[in-house]
Amino acid sequence: MIKNKTKDVFGIQRDLPLNYIERSADKILIDSLDRSHHVVIYGSSKQGKTSLRKRNIKEDDYILVHCNNKWDISHIHNNVLKQAGYELTLSESFTISGKAKVKATFGWNLFAKAEAEIAGELGKEKEKVIKSLDIDIEDVNDIIKALEEVEFSKIIVLEDFHYLKPETQNDFSIALKAFHENSKFTFLIVGVWLEENRLIALNGDLAGRVKSVNADKWENDELKKLIDDGEYLLNISFSDEFKEKLIKESLQNVYVVQEVCYHICIENSIIQTNDGYQLLLNCSKLEKYLDQVVSQHSGRYSKFISTLVEGFQPTELEMYKWILYTIIVSEEEELDNGLRRNTINELITQKHPRGSDLNPGNLTQALTSIASLQVRSGITPIIIDYDSTTKKINVVDKGFIIWLHNQNQEEILKDSGLPT
Repeated sequence: MIKNKTKDVFGIQRDLPLNYIERSADKILIDSLDRSHHVVIYGSSKQGKTSLRKRNIKEDDYILVHCNNKWDISHIHNNVLKQAGYELTLSESFTISGKAKVKATFGWNLFAKAEAEIAGELGKEKEKVIKSLDIDIEDVNDIIKALEEVEFSKIIVLEDFHYLKPETQNDFSIALKAFHENSKFTFLIVGVWLEENRLIALNGDLAGRVKSVNADKWENDELKKLIDDGEYLLNISFSDEFKEKLIKESLQNVYVVQEVCYHICIENSIIQTNDGYQLLLNCSKLEKYLDQVVSQHSGRYSKFISTLVEGFQPTELEMYKWILYTIIVSEEEELDNGLRRNTINELITQKHPRGSDLNPGNLTQALTSIASLQVRSGITPIIIDYDSTTKKINVVDKGFIIWLHNQNQEEILKDSGLPT
């Protein structure tokens, strides 16, 4: 019998888990890439977006760029060129706007060896192929030209796109149209949100040019198969009652399911495939480990609450604090389905000192910037996001809903200076 390690089956690890199962998202991703569309993989945090990419795209077929909340469009272009093999330095030339151009040089790696060589005409000697271009790092046309110069053909993956500033996301959505129309380069964009057409909302011209892959949705039978496959790999068995209850109380969060199964295995001294007959595990500590897995993020959840209370800066209306109020007083099912802006506005109007005199525009402005507020405060991954298309707040970290359900909500409201 093959001995599999428990940590390679259940739990979250850097590599693909051995019990990875294919979902409809896998088929949609493969089909979208085959049709040469740009692709967006979206969903809540820890729902398998990175695993989806690793499963379906070979490592040699893409370059990877991790986005940063301080970047503008030039930083994205800069890092794409670096990952493509260019060395970038400041040029002595200037753009029309007066900024210094960038000298992009291709031909040697960090060890000063040639990355590309050609056979010389005499004696078949080899010489370095060196490409050196002066480019405007903000101009998408120059970036396309630089990539074409070295016959670049890999997929460009932008991870953590949600970290980017709103204006940078908007600028890139405009650049993406140029990449689609003027080149054959393909981008794969990964972000934490639940809005199917986030990039199209930023730039309507991307309609038909971008395919979205929802990595958030896990059906109950898919999660059950995930557990079943893990049982087979480790020669163990969880009770049917345990599996049903875990899937329900995890709110279909694959991270929570995987982590709780891992802890139950360790509790039963299963560190690798069990010898002999299939072992039925003692699953009596489900609630303990469910709480333990979620509580690992309690510090981040508490910081999230403090961040909304404080906002970007002190203001008279304190809209972020009142948005927090609506989250705390809402039922678990309401949070799981998302809170509509109209519902949020009604709840705030009932309790806010300004009451019905509040301008709805103030709420909309705060909702639009709520992801930026979290990123600025170092809350990564973010916990809530605003979908401007459906006009809903979505909790993109389902662990927060479970955690909040187990807290004294009146104490949170009191500590936050909100009515109980």
